[in-house]
Amino acid sequence: MVKLSVNINKIATLRNSRGGNNPDVLKAAMDVQRFGADGVTVHPRPDERHIRYNDVRQIRKIITTEFNIEGNCREQKFMDLVLETRPNQVTLVPDELGQITSNHGWDTIAHKDYLSAIIKIFKDAGIRTSIFVDPVIEMVEGAVDTGTDRIELYTQAYAEEYDHNREKAIKPYVSAAEVAIRNDLEINAGHDLDLKNLKYFAANIPGLEEVSIGHALISDALYFGFENAIQLYHRQLK
Repeated sequence: MVKLSVNINKIATLRNSRGGNNPDVLKAAMDVQRFGADGVTVHPRPDERHIRYNDVRQIRKIITTEFNIEGNCREQKFMDLVLETRPNQVTLVPDELGQITSNHGWDTIAHKDYLSAIIKIFKDAGIRTSIFVDPVIEMVEGAVDTGTDRIELYTQAYAEEYDHNREKAIKPYVSAAEVAIRNDLEINAGHDLDLKNLKYFAANIPGLEEVSIGHALISDALYFGFENAIQLYHRQLK
């Protein structure tokens, strides 16, 4: 079954909006595991507007499932944090400063040398690497040349097109996944996947290992409850 990693950034956003420690991000990370998810994802940013760097350090101490840290490796502070905490996986995302959310994948051709050097640092530290990429064959082929272990397919375009023509929406993702498989790259996916579009995506992407879902799942938890929301998403992946 495809693994579900829950991104808890939005819980930290809610906490930070009021100050104090309610909701408790550390408890949320423990509950994600207790409620049956396969991993926890965090995406710290320089302004710490949601997950704080110290949150990452504290979560690392209690994590028993897979721990995935996403972020911009062009920030030295991020590099240092990942090497300090040694998560199971680091996902490299080409964020710009002040960006609300991730909105594009790496140009793996233009940044090949840079990505190769960064990936080597993490792999030498025993950390699995994943690169955030658009579903473009050339970008997947470029990712192969960087030495990364995985790619994470950026799924916003799929989510936006799903209601109009789901067969058309998923076609470039299938093609990208097939190229990845031929080149021994493992496949993750994430961004705007939800209870409506997740099952179709998981059923049609060959070799899909893991999805990382935050905003939609946390939003659904407001109506269904946190544990139930996690279980609902899990069922879509069976």
